[in-house]
Amino acid sequence: MKEKKHALITGATGGIGQAIAKRFASINGYHVILHTHQKRAHAEKLAADITEAGGSASITQFDLANAEQTQAALTTLLEIAPIQILIHNAGTHVDVPMAGMSPTDWQRVMDINLNSFFHVTQPLLLPMMATRWGRIITLSSIAAITGNRGQVNYSAAKAGLHGASRSLALELATRKITVNVVAPGIIETTMSENHFSHEHIKALVPMQRAGTPDEVAKLVGFLASDDASYISGQVISINGGML
Repeated sequence: MKEKKHALITGATGGIGQAIAKRFASINGYHVILHTHQKRAHAEKLAADITEAGGSASITQFDLANAEQTQAALTTLLEIAPIQILIHNAGTHVDVPMAGMSPTDWQRVMDINLNSFFHVTQPLLLPMMATRWGRIITLSSIAAITGNRGQVNYSAAKAGLHGASRSLALELATRKITVNVVAPGIIETTMSENHFSHEHIKALVPMQRAGTPDEVAKLVGFLASDDASYISGQVISINGGML
């Protein structure tokens, strides 16, 4: 039997992370490694659901903002198998106009959304390159493309992922490793429910609805597949026509 590829999904307990994990385990048939920092019980429930449905899943727990902690956790995972698919989905936001933004508000968002990309990606690269196949997909946001009031820190961090991913795509192209960014608009998650009313969504989105985590997961799943082997260095929006 062909060995399953290992896919690490950071921020796996969020709405989009869960949808990606379930799709990767069921449709794509990967062994999914569910990353969490503070929601161990949620990750265990997700792993149990995936296993019960016939998939393969395990859990890893560490703080992505902590370089040493991330390195230690990844070293342990790489002793089992190379991680050929990285879905960097973890993120956070602290929304406040920049005039009232504290250095802590800025740094925390940068650490989780941008610096963590280096912390989690760099240790995986040489083992991934040795297999001569890989997929690195980062979840960004429409805010990185259009900007958004009260999200200077968040928009800057997510936009940084675009430049980093495009450059990394060039570095890895000859090793059959693709690097892409998915930039969702308004998606049906706890975060969006707390910020957008149904009427507000209808006014903002030409399709007059929020997207679903499953729709995002299908796009990510496609980019991770062999069918997307010639797509790299791209920022792909999924936003119901907002751009």
